[in-house]
Amino acid sequence: MAIVLPKKIMLLGSGELGKEFVIAAKRLGNTVIAVDRYDNAPAMQVADVREVISMLDGEALEAVVKKHQPDLIVPEVEAIRTEKLIELEAQGYKVIPTAAATNFTMNRDRIRDLASNELGLRTAKYAYATSLEELKTVAGEIGFPNVIKPVMSSSGKGQSVVNSRDELEKAWDYAIAGARGDTAKIIIEEFINFEVEITLLTIRQWQGETLFCEAIGHRQERGDYQESWQPVGLTANQVKDAQDIARKVTDKLGGAGIFGVEFFITKDEVIFSELSPRPHDTGMVTLISQNLNEFELHLRAILGLPIPTIELLSPSASAVILASETSNEISFTGVEEALAIPNVEVRLFGKPDSRPYRRMGVALAKGKDATESRQKATEAASKVKINDFPS
Repeated sequence: MAIVLPKKIMLLGSGELGKEFVIAAKRLGNTVIAVDRYDNAPAMQVADVREVISMLDGEALEAVVKKHQPDLIVPEVEAIRTEKLIELEAQGYKVIPTAAATNFTMNRDRIRDLASNELGLRTAKYAYATSLEELKTVAGEIGFPNVIKPVMSSSGKGQSVVNSRDELEKAWDYAIAGARGDTAKIIIEEFINFEVEITLLTIRQWQGETLFCEAIGHRQERGDYQESWQPVGLTANQVKDAQDIARKVTDKLGGAGIFGVEFFITKDEVIFSELSPRPHDTGMVTLISQNLNEFELHLRAILGLPIPTIELLSPSASAVILASETSNEISFTGVEEALAIPNVEVRLFGKPDSRPYRRMGVALAKGKDATESRQKATEAASKVKINDFPS
């Protein structure tokens, strides 16, 4: 059957990842309605229509969907009333990758239980807590150090490494403050002494085999990605193990689109960590590294368009540009110095305000290898300064 374009796409979540997805969608003539909890979010700046609602409000979510009657509903953030998406799918709306998959993966507890208990995959030891006292009990059982984070959050918010019992109360407060949604539940994980942490971008198609991008290495601080790079330098066996696990999990979830599947790579094991059913922040490196970036791949997969080949064009890296202050007056300096570095690009997201550690942009770089690419991306990012109170 011929694929008919354009489509009307509703994007639930309109941050920097959504912005790049909208750009990809508009290049093929589609109409995009960008939805978020605040106005003038990055994706709204390039979309056809914007809607400002709380996506945790099921009635508001249903109303905006029925107002616009989209062909596709594409979630891009965690804080969505996913039960309402299940209802909408039952009414005939198409949710990407599926409403059930979105419901599973918007909460770390559900996807972790699916991977560990149902699929029998190797994960870090883990437990849950809904109170500080429960946290103290299960943290002692798992042992120290451990990692504590909300079951629902974005960009690493609320995540911390805990080295002793004395740090648990602070970690609990931080996790609850960083949680998205309306659940006061956290996950406690065994600390894995890994050699590298990777994202394997996995593309499920409506028809055709599951495809994979070159694995992406990434480094985190405060639970949030700081830099990512390709290639990582995995062995053939590590690549096969990661692909087999990613295929198993995404086949269980079903649907079509890109999945960011995260792993810990140790000397002896490939350990499943997390999964996002959408473009991944670490995958912004593909804006410079590949013939088709992750946003174009997501779009092609959900529209049923062919993906003949995915090529890594050059060793590449990304490094984030972070805010240091809270402000609603945003300007940048140093962009010219960053762009003077050969084979460097800069993306400024257009967020209307800043707060400490908020991602405001990213530097992208190509190099002769991953090491040089990382050095160039980090150098470029460091040159871009956010002037929170411009004169």
